Amino acid sequence: MANSSGTSIFNHAVFPVVNSVSIFVCVVAAILVVRLKLYKTLVYRLALYQVLSALVMSSVGAMQGVLINYDESPTIYGRVCTAIGLLLTYTEWMKLLFTTWVTFHLFCFAVLHKNLKKLEVLYVVTSLLVPALIAIVPLVTHAYGLSSDGDVCYIYANTSVAFIERLALWDGPAMLMLIAASISMVVVVIKLASQVCRRSKYEPITDGDQYWKALNQLFPLAAFPILFFIFEIPILIYHLYATQHSTPNEAMLISIAVCFALWSASSGATVIIHISVARICGRKHKDTKRVNVSDSHRLVTKHVATANSATRFSLAPPSV
Repeated sequence: MANSSGTSIFNHAVFPVVNSVSIFVCVVAAILVVRLKLYKTLVYRLALYQVLSALVMSSVGAMQGVLINYDESPTIYGRVCTAIGLLLTYTEWMKLLFTTWVTFHLFCFAVLHKNLKKLEVLYVVTSLLVPALIAIVPLVTHAYGLSSDGDVCYIYANTSVAFIERLALWDGPAMLMLIAASISMVVVVIKLASQVCRRSKYEPITDGDQYWKALNQLFPLAAFPILFFIFEIPILIYHLYATQHSTPNEAMLISIAVCFALWSASSGATVIIHISVARICGRKHKDTKRVNVSDSHRLVTKHVATANSATRFSLAPPSV
């Protein structure tokens, strides 16, 4: 694969830059979760798994930049490319499975009213082990290499067999999970909307309602499957385009490089925004509560003083 073309050079320059930004955002998000000790709650642990998987995926994406001099030593870089393709397949599947489990968890809680926090270990174990089993298959069949549809180290689709392998190991499952996640989120939104309308009409929602408090904490997790839908669609479209055209499209290559990085960066940004909003709202709630307590104290003091004054003036004067 000749890497002297403008498309190849630019593509290998875009991947390191955009993924470096993604790495920075994910690192900041992970530090916030750990520093504030938010990992003690399930919601933030599920979010942290998303951030860490995105961090690893972005790190692998940034490695594509080392292949800009591929032609200078094809043998050495060929092995490096195989390793990057293996890691990329593993990390993409890890991120995909964590996103799938988050969607499943949110669906079960919001729609079925089942809290499956005991399945957290299952979420983590499957998201770490299953991708390894999948990533080994192209390694055994020697399907990793510099793909002709964009000079990216991945499961190349240069032959019909390799194309079927990539379709079976990523494009197909990703599309199915994308559809499942989309349907699940639509059901969750419809269910929540109907519950809010019904409860607001017949039974006001109070701060003491444990279900709604828990749902309020879990709902930000809905951002992860939505972001997956937004950023994975262009990548799948390009893979479909590449099967019909032998020459890579530069604009589409740039877009999938950016979408790949944004899928990771948006995970970190979601956590940062959620933490910031939660802390601001918590601070305002404390201030409001403090004001209410102060007003109540003044009201009680005034009432007591008025009562004492009334009692004092109602006393009969002492007899002489």
